[in-house]
Amino acid sequence: MPETGSPPPPGELAFLVHRQGDDVAVAVRETEPGEAAGALLDTGQRFSITVRTAIPLGHKVALADLAENQHVTEYGVAIGLARSDITAGELVHTHNLRSARWRSSL
Repeated sequence: MPETGSPPPPGELAFLVHRQGDDVAVAVRETEPGEAAGALLDTGQRFSITVRTAIPLGHKVALADLAENQHVTEYGVAIGLARSDITAGELVHTHNLRSARWRSSL
């Protein structure tokens, strides 16, 4: 989970996390690299994250480093496997996440 000890940067939220313990957050606006603010939907807790790659609206950002073949969690459930190592703050999408929707491909 990103830094929660200090308040997030001023401005509107860039990311929402569905549940505490999720590995990814969803962008609620186009977000460029740099510091960004987020919040957890289930607790209201706010956090800041250093975004490393541009994250389009509706796409996911990694909240922590994820190892290749590691299960990636969203909504409190595994949504897929990391295809390669993913660094916290990077875009998580089909290029680096194998979806759990087609379980036979996992």
